Amino acid sequence: MAEQHEKALVPQIRFTGFTDPWEQRKLGEVASGFEYGLNAAASDFDGEKKYLRITDIDDQTREFRTDDLSSPDINNPIDDRYLLKEGDILFARTGASVGKTYLYKASDGKTYYAGFLIRAHVSDEADAGFIFQSTLTERYKQFVLLTSQRSGQPGINAQEYSDLLLPLPSLMEQRRIGAFFDRLDSLITLHQRKYDKLCVLKKSMLDKMFPKGGSLYPEIRFAGFTDPWEQRKLGELASKR
Repeated sequence: MAEQHEKALVPQIRFTGFTDPWEQRKLGEVASGFEYGLNAAASDFDGEKKYLRITDIDDQTREFRTDDLSSPDINNPIDDRYLLKEGDILFARTGASVGKTYLYKASDGKTYYAGFLIRAHVSDEADAGFIFQSTLTERYKQFVLLTSQRSGQPGINAQEYSDLLLPLPSLMEQRRIGAFFDRLDSLITLHQRKYDKLCVLKKSMLDKMFPKGGSLYPEIRFAGFTDPWEQRKLGELASKR
């Protein structure tokens, strides 16, 4: 039985030089805090204080979406315990997005987190990037599915997140794995942006390279083409088989 358990904690693919089995640890053993976020409405972005809500975390990339920034709607100084710092991971605690996670990056700036999120701060004995990537696995999805079941709205509380079991290698291996997936995420984001720009370009060219309304001349044409387009019925160009 012990041998089977040990095999279960050895991944199929590893970086060269790592051979020790991974350990099973609770998230609460390598992270602290598990604090609920700021209970405040969102207001227009004030240019300094960003407000991160569940809907601001991109479902695919798990990046902080900055296309519609907001600030906490509070006149008094905001308690700094709601201010995110490096090593912080956020967990969505209720609703359809329960289980969604986000890893804070210093490049995201001065950011406070909202009440439907739980913040855990990863200690120095673990790598925050590795812990975050662990929340993108099928193993974690199963945890969310089983733990969030409620008689009403699905949810996972701070204690339940603290009890999440994670297979952990040595800190050095965690860092190698975390950095590897971080590079992949950067490449995916880069290509996604190129894809989005190409989609916008295509939409614009479809609009300009086909005549509008009753016109027979498109706005943009390839060099050498000047004749007007013809109006034809689809039935004249296609036939039944």
